[in-house]
Amino acid sequence: MNADLNKTPVRRQLDWLPMAVPFFFIVILCLCFVAFPEASRDALAAVRSFLDEVFGTWYLAVGLGIFLFSLYLAFSRYGSLRLGKPDEQPKYSGFAWGSMMFTSGLAADILFYSLCEWILYAQDPHIAELGSVQDWASTYPLFHWGPIPWAFYVVLAVAFGFMLHVRGCRKQKYSEACRPLLGRRTDGAAGKLIDLTAVFALLAGTATTFSLATPLMSQILADLLGIPNSKWITILILAVTCLVYTISVVGGMHGILRLASSCVYLFFALLAWVLISGGEALYIIETGFSSVGNLAQNFIGLATYTDPQRTTSFPQNWTIFYWAYWMTWCVAAPFFIGSISRGRTVRQTILGGYVFGLGGTFLSFIILGNYSLGLQVSGRLDVMGLYAASGDLYTTITAIVRTLPLAPLVLILLAVTMVAFYATSFDAIALVASAYSYRELTQDEDPHMAVKVFWSLMLILLPMALVFSDNSMANLQTVAIIAAFPISFILLLIIAAFLKDARRYL
Repeated sequence: MNADLNKTPVRRQLDWLPMAVPFFFIVILCLCFVAFPEASRDALAAVRSFLDEVFGTWYLAVGLGIFLFSLYLAFSRYGSLRLGKPDEQPKYSGFAWGSMMFTSGLAADILFYSLCEWILYAQDPHIAELGSVQDWASTYPLFHWGPIPWAFYVVLAVAFGFMLHVRGCRKQKYSEACRPLLGRRTDGAAGKLIDLTAVFALLAGTATTFSLATPLMSQILADLLGIPNSKWITILILAVTCLVYTISVVGGMHGILRLASSCVYLFFALLAWVLISGGEALYIIETGFSSVGNLAQNFIGLATYTDPQRTTSFPQNWTIFYWAYWMTWCVAAPFFIGSISRGRTVRQTILGGYVFGLGGTFLSFIILGNYSLGLQVSGRLDVMGLYAASGDLYTTITAIVRTLPLAPLVLILLAVTMVAFYATSFDAIALVASAYSYRELTQDEDPHMAVKVFWSLMLILLPMALVFSDNSMANLQTVAIIAAFPISFILLLIIAAFLKDARRYL
């Protein structure tokens, strides 16, 4: 990108409403979490209960529908549409594009959950209903982080890429993607409401992902230094991560590309060490192969299971949360993926997204998840017993890593990889949020450095407040579920608008 091509003073270029309203709302929310943690938890729980009970099927239907639509897009006449000029070549190489795509999403959370998600399912009554822990606790992670979540990304990335590279829109906003349907109303109250909702969802998704997995890095640091873990270590980790991604995002796309490539090398080094040196290679490969087959055989059943009698409430506790979680990230990650997909066709973007996104995700869950499951099955480490005794995922994960050769170095590699993943993900968010702040901004223009720094700091406020509020996983899940509800309707609106515009273009 060429920096600051427009010489108009920045304050006149900015659209202050989507910056100011979410800022004040987040500040108020932070104060509530810190000052009234119990009342905040009760209020969140009440709203989540209502959405789960009344609209749970809606989340599931939207997820399955968007996945099926992604396949239709890829293999229909729309698949040949190029996101750019008809003869334009891709801007980035396949490795660079795939690296930025994978790391711009939930890569840090993928790494965190890979090590522990089967533990959360192992004693759930629903797993007992289905069969064995061996078969299903290793399959559900692939489902919850698999085709449907990545479908949210790739479908929206295509819509945004078409808007940016084919139509040449000068506004990088959610509302602009709805213009083919809304027309002039895009510039009125309807468009403003869509953009405010999108920015709030972006901040909610940021808070959720930071607050769920960051304590693992603080636990690793405390473990390595031999000191008690505390909130202040978590705050320090958040501050360091914020510093890294702020420096990177100020450097623009070149800085993001370099950081994303570094992340991928660190990630594969970690996976290779666990697979080769952990002593569970055969078990990992065989269980992973079986899990993929189990997922393929039961995919539709898993995607439509609602537990109508609430015998276990498994979909309400997990599947609905995950679909909501990925929906909140649809504000930033698909915009970023769409922007870096210039020169690729719709088919290449969708199928390439599945190859790189699912490939990296499945490798992580199969190797790391099945390594820890293998420790349990072989009796080398009572993982479930450790978790039952402590109730703490973070100490359980560090105990799992301690079984590997050169464990202190592996813990350092894990922490560094997570920081790098976080930094890359939030580079993408900060860049998209900065572009959101402008009334008009073309693909050749770069947001002002001050705007990028503002959003880099904004993204860290709510996670820090949640650390001080003694948040639980249930509270963080609730934030995502609430934010995703209005976003789900906007996603469908964007898809309908893209179809209308692409049909007219063809």
